[in-house]
Amino acid sequence: MPESVNTFNRSTILERTHARHLATNNGKPTLGTTSKALSLLHLFSRKTPELGLSDIARKSGLNKATVYRLMSEMASHGFVEQTGMSREYRLGPAFLRLAALREHNVPMKEMAMAVLSEVARNTGETAHMSLLQGDVLAMLAYSYSDAHGTSVHMEDADTLTFHGTSSGLAFLAFCDDEQRTKILSSKLEKRTPQTIVDPDQVRELLPDIRNTGISVAVGGFEEDVFSHATPIFDANASCIGALAVAAPVTRMTDDLRTLIRNEVLSQGRRLTRLLGGFLPERFPEPDERIDT
Repeated sequence: MPESVNTFNRSTILERTHARHLATNNGKPTLGTTSKALSLLHLFSRKTPELGLSDIARKSGLNKATVYRLMSEMASHGFVEQTGMSREYRLGPAFLRLAALREHNVPMKEMAMAVLSEVARNTGETAHMSLLQGDVLAMLAYSYSDAHGTSVHMEDADTLTFHGTSSGLAFLAFCDDEQRTKILSSKLEKRTPQTIVDPDQVRELLPDIRNTGISVAVGGFEEDVFSHATPIFDANASCIGALAVAAPVTRMTDDLRTLIRNEVLSQGRRLTRLLGGFLPERFPEPDERIDT
């Protein structure tokens, strides 16, 4: 999950979402009280961690009296709090407790499997997620589709090369400069005749990955495997791994490629959100679709 790319303006997208969700009927919001209160929480973002009453009213389309009542109720339960002389609102400590409970009860692998199963079902191909563990990109989870008699198979103990896989290239495109330099300064293994082992050639691939949010690798790790991947980010918008779909080269068509690219982009964003992460500002807009 780019440098000199379209900015991912999370606040703008959320405002559009509110315009749709807060539909009116003769000037009156159609959402129930709970839904309206919860919808206000989505206005907070990394760019706008604090919002005043007027800002919330403007962005949500609700009147100030309603916003004040809803925010006061949420403040009484610790979901928001006011800060500073201007008394702007920000998310409250209740979320820390709930986030800790969710992390304890819903492990990362379980969340990943739910998404991967859907990706495999939607694409008809093998979906997998890898995670940076120390200095290696390790397999976390994978899911097979039963749409075909043959498919790309994964191993639980697999570690993926950074330079020869779509997952590794996605990571290289979005990791920090120090990590990238360290990885590309080491000896790059030539696993197949198609594996690129020249660091400069690998670097040449990265700008396009940043621009599209998608990496592609054909035969660089295993011959006859065509894979697409997108990066996954943590709460600091740092790349921690990748979501990928791998298919036999012989089955790859233009239509399948377009399907996989769009599915990977959409589900990669979803998985980042489920894991409590944020997309970096330079990541491509979420409503962009890719046609090949």
